[in-house]
Amino acid sequence: MAVSKKKQDEQRVEKEWEAIDQAVVKSGNFLGKYQNQLLIGIAVVVVIVCGYLGYDHFIKQPKTLEGQTALFRGEQYFEQGQDSLALYGDGKGYLGFEALAESYSSTKAGDLAKAYAGIANARLGKYDKAISYLNGYNSGDALFTYQAKVTLGDCYANKGELDKAVGLFMDAAKGADNELYSPLYYQKAAMIYREQKNHDKVIEICTLIKNNYMNSAQAGEADKYIEEAKLLKGGK
Repeated sequence: MAVSKKKQDEQRVEKEWEAIDQAVVKSGNFLGKYQNQLLIGIAVVVVIVCGYLGYDHFIKQPKTLEGQTALFRGEQYFEQGQDSLALYGDGKGYLGFEALAESYSSTKAGDLAKAYAGIANARLGKYDKAISYLNGYNSGDALFTYQAKVTLGDCYANKGELDKAVGLFMDAAKGADNELYSPLYYQKAAMIYREQKNHDKVIEICTLIKNNYMNSAQAGEADKYIEEAKLLKGGK
């Protein structure tokens, strides 16, 4: 006797529920079998997350604030051009950028101390030391970052590594995209190319300054360098 369609549907649904029941039983067996391992795994994740939040809240944030406070006196020395005091401390409680960069290395204040230490060393003519600090600088205010990059370029230029220098000047000029600083950085690049007798690049960059930053002091000097480069190029 043929089974009715209704009966077939009932049997199919019953089998599906049986399959679901078996899957639930299997998952229950799995959880029972590996319960300890799963609980340990969850506990480990909780400990890691809580540990990170605790470190950030109770250690990193207070240390960052402490570092920013410690930097204040150094920034004053730096702005006054007293680079030795800024770098090495004053013996009156201020430790110096180099010590602060190490003591607060895991904070933004420590990172900023690296940049200050790099620029101050560069101003003292200690180019290798400056390069080491500036290459270790990772973040901060955008314009300050570009200034650090330009100082790094100055260090390389003073060491005779002109290709590295010009690349840094160009990167800083493009990245800053600033009416005050970009033409200055572009002009630094143009002067490197001028020294290398790359007349086409001098013309290209000085024309860019003249057209894009026409109100800058560097734009007022652009024609002089363009004409010079054209004359030298034609005299080859």
